[in-house]
Amino acid sequence: MDRTTKGRMKKSNYGHLPINHSPEPIRLFRSDFLEFFTHIHPVVVLLLFVPVVVAFLVRGVRDWSPTGSLAPVVAGYAGGLLLWSLAEYLLHRYVFHFEPEAPWLQRVWYLIHGVHHEQPQCKTRLVMPPILSIPLALLHYTAFYLMIGILLGAPRWVAPIFSGFITGYLIYDMVHYATHHLAMKWGFLKFLKRYHLLHHYKTPDDRYGISSPIWDVVFGTRPPKDT
Repeated sequence: MDRTTKGRMKKSNYGHLPINHSPEPIRLFRSDFLEFFTHIHPVVVLLLFVPVVVAFLVRGVRDWSPTGSLAPVVAGYAGGLLLWSLAEYLLHRYVFHFEPEAPWLQRVWYLIHGVHHEQPQCKTRLVMPPILSIPLALLHYTAFYLMIGILLGAPRWVAPIFSGFITGYLIYDMVHYATHHLAMKWGFLKFLKRYHLLHHYKTPDDRYGISSPIWDVVFGTRPPKDT
């Protein structure tokens, strides 16, 4: 890890780091091996997680087909999408924008999200790398299995809900990439692009929703006027 990176990482409020528009990505590690894992193309995310979405959706259909109705699969899938939108907001606001005091934690959080705020247009750091997304997916699946499958005694709901949840994650990652690197000139897509870029360039402590602003409205983190 180079000295300039270490200096940047000591700043706790990385939401207000000066914007770096250099075409050269900020180097995070001296090791080329470690540095490799900090860059990812969005297609990799699709290749990893689209099969997961399909597999759990098929499993949900299989589990519910004996009942003669697939309405629970549709409802569970929709519920998973909604749950992701909430998770997206909470992760972005309370995990990615957490401001630790310990210097070593400041370095960790800079790697997780601070570097993106310092260099928001780095196209290889716009989707969640597998080293982070895979453990998070496993963690959420475990939580769904324990809470819905065991505590609530409704294991058939787990698969469609998780399928919808991962679909929401894919939408989030693709929308996030698009807001930084695609034109998005029309309608709601234009709104999402502007909304997220305002988070970066004007209000880093507001507008935490990326694929949807709904929870910013609910929790009061959408400014009353887009200025």
